[in-house]
Amino acid sequence: MAGLSPEKLDRILERFAGVEHALSSGATGETFVKLSKDYAELEPTAKAAKELRAIYGELRGLDEMMAAGGELAGMAEAEKPALLQKLEKLEHDIRLMLLPKDAADERNVILEVRAGTGGDEAAIFAGDLFRMYQRYAASKGWRVEVISASDGEHGGYKEVIANIFGAGAYARLKFESGVHRVQRVPDTETQGRIHTSAATVAVLPEAEEVDIKIEDKDLRIDVYRSSGPGGQSVNTTDSAVRITHIPTGLAVAQQDEKSQLKNKNKAMKILRARLYERERERIDAERSATRKGQVGSGDRSERIRTYNFPQGRLTDHRINLTLYKLPEIIEGPALEEVIEALITDHQAALLAAEDGNG
Repeated sequence: MAGLSPEKLDRILERFAGVEHALSSGATGETFVKLSKDYAELEPTAKAAKELRAIYGELRGLDEMMAAGGELAGMAEAEKPALLQKLEKLEHDIRLMLLPKDAADERNVILEVRAGTGGDEAAIFAGDLFRMYQRYAASKGWRVEVISASDGEHGGYKEVIANIFGAGAYARLKFESGVHRVQRVPDTETQGRIHTSAATVAVLPEAEEVDIKIEDKDLRIDVYRSSGPGGQSVNTTDSAVRITHIPTGLAVAQQDEKSQLKNKNKAMKILRARLYERERERIDAERSATRKGQVGSGDRSERIRTYNFPQGRLTDHRINLTLYKLPEIIEGPALEEVIEALITDHQAALLAAEDGNG
C-alpha cells in the first residue's frame, strides 16, 4: 500500500526502541517527562507496526503452503482473504497514525457563538447551538466555563464566549468554525412561515503565554463603566475593560466581572487566543497556498451547515453529509456522528495529498 514501505516500519520500530531504552536508562526531570510523552505517542504505532510485520510473515507462510499444493493449500487459500482484509485495515490505521499532527489538537478551546442575520430568531438559534456544544462537551467529560455572554431580547444570545476544558477538545471541535444556518418556523410566527437565520461559530485553540508574546507597548487598555445587568456596584466603578492590540487592530472588551482585574485577565485570554489563531492561519495559508477547499481552513465567510427543523434534517455542505436526526444532534451527543464524518474526510484529504506528493 502507498506510503508504507518495510523501511518505514523499521524506522517506526527503531525510534520506539530508542525511546524505550532511554526511559529505562534512568532519565529524570524534564527529560523523563518528554520521553514519557514520546513513548505514549509512539507506542500505539509501534504496536501496530509489529502486528503488521507478523501479518506479512503469516501471508508468506500461506503463499508457501499454496505453492506446495496438497490438502494444506486449500486451507491456506481459504484463510488468505480474511488476513488480507486485516492487513489493509492495519496499513490504513498506521498511515493515519503517521499523518502530521496539528500541534493545537490537544488544547482547550475558546468557543465563540454569535447571532447573525435573522434578528431575535438568530439569537435564539445561537443559544441552541451553544447548548448543543455544552451537551456535547458533557458527553465527553469536558468542562465548560462561560467567559462572557450578551443575552438576546427574546432568549438565546447575541454573543456568548466560553472556555471548554478537556483533552482533545480542539481536535474534535475545530471543524465547527463557520456560518451555521437554520430554517424553521419561529414561535412568534403566526402564519406558519419558515424563516431562515444564521449564527457564526468560531473555535480557537487556547493560547499559552509562551505561544504568543504580547508586548505591553503594543496594547491600549481603556477602562469604562459597565452597562447592562450586574447590580449597582457594576455600574458605579470603571470595571469594564477594552484591550486593543495596536499592531493588528484586534480589540476585546469585557465587562461581566465586577473586578477590573478579572475583566482584564479574561480579555487577555481571548485576545491571546485570537492572535494565536491568526498566526496559525497565516502559516497555514503560506504552506497551502495552492491547496483549495480544505476542510478546516478557517474560512468563515461561507455557510458550512444547515439545520432544517421542519424536515428534521442537518446538512453539512463541506462534505455533502445529510442526516435526518436533527433533534438528536441538537441534543448534543449525536453531534459526534457529524464530527467523525468531518475528521474522516479531512484525514482522507491528507492521505490523498501524501500519496500525490509521494
